This record gives sequence, structure tokens and C-alpha cells, in this order.
Amino acid sequence: MLRTIFCLALLSASFHTAAQSANEWKIIHAGTLLADAREEARSEQSIIVRNNQIIEIRDGYVQPGQVSGTANARVIDLRDDFVMAGLIDSHTHLLGQQEPNRREIAVTRTSEFSTLMGYEFGMRTLRAGFTTVRNVGADRNAIFALRDAINQGLIIGPRIRASGQGITPTGGHGDGGGFRDDIFPHPHSGVCDGVTECRKAVRTQIKYGADHIKYVATGGVLSMTATGTEQQFTDETQVALIQAAHAMGRKVAAHAHGKTGMIAALRAGVDSIEHGSYLDEEVADLFVQTGAYLVPTLIAGHTVERIASERPNFYTPEVAQKALEVGPIMRNALRIAHEKGVKIAFGTDAGVNDHGTNPYEAVLMHQAGMPERDILISATVNAADLIGISEITGTIESGKDADIVAYDGNPLEDINTLLYPSFVMARGNEIDLDVPRPDIFPWPDI
Repeated sequence: MLRTIFCLALLSASFHTAAQSANEWKIIHAGTLLADAREEARSEQSIIVRNNQIIEIRDGYVQPGQVSGTANARVIDLRDDFVMAGLIDSHTHLLGQQEPNRREIAVTRTSEFSTLMGYEFGMRTLRAGFTTVRNVGADRNAIFALRDAINQGLIIGPRIRASGQGITPTGGHGDGGGFRDDIFPHPHSGVCDGVTECRKAVRTQIKYGADHIKYVATGGVLSMTATGTEQQFTDETQVALIQAAHAMGRKVAAHAHGKTGMIAALRAGVDSIEHGSYLDEEVADLFVQTGAYLVPTLIAGHTVERIASERPNFYTPEVAQKALEVGPIMRNALRIAHEKGVKIAFGTDAGVNDHGTNPYEAVLMHQAGMPERDILISATVNAADLIGISEITGTIESGKDADIVAYDGNPLEDINTLLYPSFVMARGNEIDLDVPRPDIFPWPDI
């Protein structure tokens, strides 16, 4: 793994100087500034940044020297742009994307190679305007190495909060899918059954560095078995694993499509439901009662439905059937949730959709009935609250990290504006956007 980190450090050497500068000042002139998505935008604002931190926001266009210490500050001219806090994707899988030979990959790809892929996919995500991601299931060694290298300033990438391995019952959605034990013995696995095993599985992920816990409350679309999309862990086991995580200060995300699985997870005290495909008014009321977040991942449903329809040999028959059933219903679930007042945090399931296409989730959310402002709140304030990082990002204000994005248009008037950021800054580092977009699927018709 040390070899991997060395390679990543070389890849991003050109970005490293900004992170290392002792006292580098920047003044961003923002034509329109949405400092907090819950509030009104303001015109002609200056954001004063020192190294990786926002120091102050002032009315008007401040010039170098007008604020103490800024005599040699560099001015970033965004007077024609709409400026806001960096976006947050609450549901990613940074270490890979869908590939038709994924069964072979599962038993041949190394952790080191996965980390290098994660670096590339992280940069695509960052260039799309997402300065933070919550990764919800990945090779434990690979994702923690990538996260730590970014946190320590060795490389540039989106801030990562990572769960390590997802927790799954034997044969469940997160299990290996029928490999021989001698080929795929679940190294560092989260596969567990019953209260005692699952408590230990949770604690093991935390032992090695998990920022949060992710478990599968129901079956999933892309698991290569015909096990449906309903509840898989027992009620008792879900309570035990959530209690184990909360006792060690970690929030819990539950993958859940089916209604009974969502209800069981919510009653067990889960912090967020991922997907929520079969959500109805009864389930929405339970969300409101418990205060849990919904992370809708509409682009994942859109993507698998499209692949199953247009590329009939890409998925196994079991997966294709689930993709065609679940994909079309997810927007209606979000519509119900929003109308009932469920807290919603932006998330895509990127890795199912291509990394870098994350903003298209916002387009689908708007098509499902969410107003533009509520979408921006979900991708900044709400996502930061869910992940537990509101003190460092999610809004543009003094003392927070300089996670800043800009657009040529106004996303409060046209959500499609989010597809094309004109400027991205992550913790004070400006990101080069002059890189071709991913082209596995046409853009923006994902």
C-alpha cells in the first residue's frame, strides 16, 4: 500500500504547493454568492481565504491590502458567476464503476489498484463540483488509504468519509455472490449473522478506521442472486448493529429498497436510508418521526434501468429483472418523501453511474418535484449535517474550509446549471477543470 501512496503523491505533486504554503491569501470576487442555501443570495461579495480556510466575507469587491495580511493576495475574478459552497455526495463507491466482467474483477483486482482507480474517480467527482463524499462500502484498506492521503495533503481529492466494508448477512446483498470459498474468502469482510457476529463486524470496521457504518437492510438490485429487494437482516440484528455503532460514536446508513426493510431499519434507529425505492406515505411518516435522512440515489435507478433496457447481456437475468422493476419507481418515492417533509440528503450511488456524472442527480430530483433551492440545501447543508461535518463545510462562512464552487448560470433558476461548474476550490486548492468528461454514457443524457 505504501507504493500506492507514493504513486498518488507523484500524480498530484503539482497541487501540493498550495497546501504547503505557510500563508497564502486569495480574494474571491463573487458576482452572486449563496453562502447558505437556506438564505437569499447576495450580490458583489468578497470571500477572503487564507490557505485552506475562509477568513471573512465582505460586501463589495475587496482589493489586496484592504484586509490585514492580504497585500500580496491573488484575486480570483468570479464577478460574472454564481458562487456557493462545494457540493456533497452522500452516497458513493469511489473505487470502481460498473464493468461487464465484475465477477472476475472481484477476485483479481488488488487493493493497490483499487486505490489508484479511486484517485482518478475522486478527481472526476471533484471536477464535477463535489468537494466532499461519503463512501458507503469499499475495500477497507484501499478506501482508508485514499481518504488518509487526501486528509494529510499528500494528494488532492474530495474530502472522504468512509465506512469500509458494508455489513451484510451471509448470502445477502453485500455478500460475494457464489464464489468458491478458496477463491473469495471475504478478507476484512463485513459478512455476519446474528447479534454477536454483527456487533463484532461493526466494531471491526471502526477498529480499522470507519467514519460511519453502512449495512444492507434489504436485498439489492446489483447483487447477482434472485433474493429480491426486501428485508434480509432480522429486526433484532439490526437493533444490535446500530446500537454497537452508536455506542462508538458512528452514524449508520442502511441500504434499503423494500418497505418492510425500511420500516425495520427506521424502528431500529438508523440515521439514513439509502435508495428508499418503495417508500410510501406510511414509511415517510416514520422517517419524520425518527428524524432519519433519505438519500434517494435517483441516478442509480435511472442508470441500471437504462443499461438493462439497452444492453441486454450486461447484467445477469436476475439483476436485469430487478433493475427494470426498481429503476422506474424511485422518483415517485422521492416525490412522496419531499411532500411529507422527510429530510433529504443528496446522494448518487456513483460507481453505479459513472463518476463525474454526479450532478445529474439534481436534474432527476427536480423532475421528481423538488424545487431548486431544496435540492441545493440537500447537497450542502443537509448532506453536511448527515455526515457530521457541518462545522467545517456545507456553507460559506468564516472559519470553515474553503470548499467553493461557481457556475456561469443560476442553479436557483435552472438546476441544469449544476452540470457544468466553472470553478471548483477544495480546501483552498483550485482544481483544473480543463479535463474531458467521462464518456462511457453520453452527457448529459445519462
